[in-house]
Parts: sequence; structure tokens; C-alpha cells
Amino acid sequence: MGEIKVSPDYNWFRSTVPLKKIIVDDDDSKVWSLYDAGPRNIRCPVIFLPPVSGTADVFFQQILALTGWGYRVISLQYPVYWDLLEFCDGFRKLLDHLQLDKVHIFGASLGGFLAQKFAEYAHKSPRVHSLILCNSFSDTSIFNQSWTASSFWLMPGFMLKKIVLGNFTSGPVDAKMADAIDFMVDRLESLGQGELASRLTLNCQNSYVEPHKIKDVPVTIMDVFDHSALSQEAKEEMYKLYPNARRAHLKTGGNFPYLCRSAEVNLYVQIHLRQFHGTRYAAIDPAMVSAEELEIHKSRVENGNEEDL
Repeated sequence: MGEIKVSPDYNWFRSTVPLKKIIVDDDDSKVWSLYDAGPRNIRCPVIFLPPVSGTADVFFQQILALTGWGYRVISLQYPVYWDLLEFCDGFRKLLDHLQLDKVHIFGASLGGFLAQKFAEYAHKSPRVHSLILCNSFSDTSIFNQSWTASSFWLMPGFMLKKIVLGNFTSGPVDAKMADAIDFMVDRLESLGQGELASRLTLNCQNSYVEPHKIKDVPVTIMDVFDHSALSQEAKEEMYKLYPNARRAHLKTGGNFPYLCRSAEVNLYVQIHLRQFHGTRYAAIDPAMVSAEELEIHKSRVENGNEEDL
């Protein structure tokens, strides 16, 4: 039990990347927790947003791998926000505080939904350059919980944890997936009642993405073929919403592929970000990109050939 928590990689991450706490709202109880790693001169980093049960460190394997390749990576943990507009306002203020004009966002489950809503919120003055949506959704009605969304704030923490755990895979899984689930259960235990109640409220209150507002944002949809909390219907809806999106399919990975299939996830993130190399919105230090790759990218842009790499 708890293999990830005692792994050398996780301990190396915790000992080398500091957790920062930032307040950007008038209410000083709203604290953003984040890990910011990689070259500080990069003004368009990739930001990771966790699922309901996640904390900023659930993406530690992406942080370690991507910063090793020269990318700037920020992984966030949200304060307690009870509605989507409040979240979007807070996230915009955080980007302003960090002096980031535009960003790439990797969002897992609720994180992916919030990323889409933020891109939609900021569509007149775009702050999101691209999206990677992992096991995510575009309409909260798929959870059939909108009628309970207004009462989550009343429920005790143990009941909220039970609701979240109900979506975790319970059947037989391989060792890496079992370790990922153990780690996420541990992270879930670290969340307070307010954090969980507010996230479940955002996850379930009646809302959907308006795709016409973000149709120009490059998107990669990442999902798994094995069992996850996301129904096939929700996946199909995402494909319909983003017909031009790149698709990154993992044969297995369950709800938390970034933990148990990190090498594949990291590769797909790298492929997604590679299309921006050589532009002002690159998330990588130019010195880490080979001259040959930049030349190839330049010729592809000049020839208007922007297909999948």
C-alpha cells in the first residue's frame, strides 16, 4: 500500500520542487497552492488542473519528465470556489499575478471542464492557447446530480468522500493502477470538507461548454479504452464538440492515467506541445529544441501543413 508515496521519484519531487501558496482574491481564505517548475523565462507554460479528488502533486510525474525536457510546468490546487464565474475570475487573477499572458492547460476530469469554461470565459481576450482534456466532459448533466449540487455544502466530509470514492474503479486492476488508486485515496483524505463540497458543486451544478466560443483553440482529447468514471456517451459528446481535436487514446489507465501510465501521457503531452515550438507560445526553452526540429516546424508552418506529428 502507498507505493507511490514512498517511491524515490515522488520523494525527489517533494524535496526539490517547493509548494507555493498565493492569494489573489480579497478573501484571504482563498489560497491557490501550486508547483512551478522549469525555466522561468517561458511566458506560456503548461498548467495542470486536477480532478475532484486531486491535489497539485498528483501530476508530479508530468512535472519531473516535462521539466527535464525543458518545459515550464505549473500544477495547481484550487481554493474553495462555489461557482464557475468565481473560479474563472480567480484563475484570471492568478495568471495576472504570475504575469502569464496565455497558457496551455492540461485538465483531468473536473480540471478539464474548468479549463474549457475558463477558455470560454476569456474568449474575447484569449488567455488559453491550447487544451489537453484528459478523461474530461463538456456537460455536467451526465452526472445526474444537478439537483443535489446545491446541498453538497451541507454534507459532512465523510459523506462527500464516499460520493467521490463511488466513482473509483473497484474491479481487478493491475499493480500500477492499484497504486494510483491508493495514492488518489490518500490525496482525497487530505482534502477538507469545504474543498470537496465546492469541487463537487462545480462538477455537478447545471452547466455546459459553448464550443463556438473556443472553436479556434487547439485541443487534444485524451481518454482510456478501459473502465473509467466517464461514460461512453460523455466521450462521444466530447468528440462531437471538438471534431478537429487530436485524439490520444490509451488502451488502459482507468481514471488516473497520468499516475499509472505516466510515460504514455507525458509523450502525448509532448506531441501536443510540439506544434507550438518556434512560436512565442512555446512552453519549452528554445535552447532545448534541436535546430533540426525548429527547421522542420518552420517549413511545416510555411507550407500550411499543420497535421498531427
